[in-house]
Amino acid sequence: MTDFFKGISPIKFEGADSTNPLAYRHYNKDELVAGKRMEDHIRPAIAYWHTFAWEGGDPFGGRTFDRPWYDKGMEGARIKADVAFEMFDLLDAPFFCFHDADIAPEGATLAESNRNVREIGEIFARKMQSGRTRLLWGTANLFSNRRYMSGAATNPDPDVFAYAAGQVKNVLELTHELGGDNYVLWGGREGYETLLNTKIGQEQDQMARFIHLVIEHAEKIGFKGQVLIEPKPQEPSKHQYDYDVATVYGFLKRYDLDTKVKCNIEVGHAFLAGHSFEHELAVAASLGMLGSVDANRNDLQSGWDTDQFPNSVPETTLAFYQILKNGGLGKGGFNFDAKVRRQSIDPADLLYGHIGGLDVLARSLKAAAALIADGTYDKAVDARYAGWQGADAKAILGGKVSLADLAARVEKDNINPQPRSGQQEYLENLINRFV
Repeated sequence: MTDFFKGISPIKFEGADSTNPLAYRHYNKDELVAGKRMEDHIRPAIAYWHTFAWEGGDPFGGRTFDRPWYDKGMEGARIKADVAFEMFDLLDAPFFCFHDADIAPEGATLAESNRNVREIGEIFARKMQSGRTRLLWGTANLFSNRRYMSGAATNPDPDVFAYAAGQVKNVLELTHELGGDNYVLWGGREGYETLLNTKIGQEQDQMARFIHLVIEHAEKIGFKGQVLIEPKPQEPSKHQYDYDVATVYGFLKRYDLDTKVKCNIEVGHAFLAGHSFEHELAVAASLGMLGSVDANRNDLQSGWDTDQFPNSVPETTLAFYQILKNGGLGKGGFNFDAKVRRQSIDPADLLYGHIGGLDVLARSLKAAAALIADGTYDKAVDARYAGWQGADAKAILGGKVSLADLAARVEKDNINPQPRSGQQEYLENLINRFV
């Protein structure tokens, strides 16, 4: 045991009337919602990077946090692992996620770096045997080191491509050995800074080949989890090839990967792409691409990815509506890809952020489930499309009529359709009854 969270007791559910800041007010993991435990709906995970690896810096200032594992190499990595699993236990967290660079320092060679990751992975395995926290997903950091300044899979240098493959192989195998449910590919720099020195077609071909290699190796080692791509439109690159869900789907479809890869969708990334989280979830669900999600939010006054903890029940309710209508997240979950503010320097602040985020998700889940159970909203939307249930309309979608047939029917029957209200305000008011 460490003394990092000294004096703090495990976080318990105390109910909505509790004033204890170190207690859950709404997140009751065993409460049944729509016939399933709340924890099984949400499947919450703690992100190793923002929680334990981030130092509190921003573009205009460096480290603000003082953590006992900083600047201590592998010794620090072991301390960090101890603190991480103590926090998982305090929060009663069922899952966590990590990048290789989060858990162990990089060595002088790929082999040394991978050995460092494996050593910490062995610590994880031992701690997971005695605790209940499991691995939601693992991933490789293919963006921080300067070798990746021009991308990893999309790099103009094939040696960088090969180095990235070596990292991914190691983390994919470790994820498999730790029982991870997913492996995430986030192309942090898989894009371009300027078209003046970029061959887009070449780079996309490389990216597709890299993903095929990952899929092939996952199958070879018997990995049964999902392989996920995390869309993001920009930042750090000017333009990234995994811009949003629709772009990712088109890319995967082109390269015959659409049945093998799904999406890990982040709130902040959806916002940067000019979308809502609800939109990205709805698109993914419609395409069969919904794999997992990252729970956070951006500051609406900032033009970049601020990764704050979720705090809007109305917005998250709409997200849960899409997830529940899709049948849930399956092997995915809600990863808290969120970080405390750089002025929140106390260990307890890490707990406050996750407690608040889980309470928001719990309230949103229950609101969405109630909205669906009530049925009024679904009936209103279904009524708007009721005409497509008729025989003539089904014939259109079934490919049984031509453009000329449609034109002739309109003329013959003197069809003159009139607009009908979309009732947006009514629907907004209806949804607000549940949040």
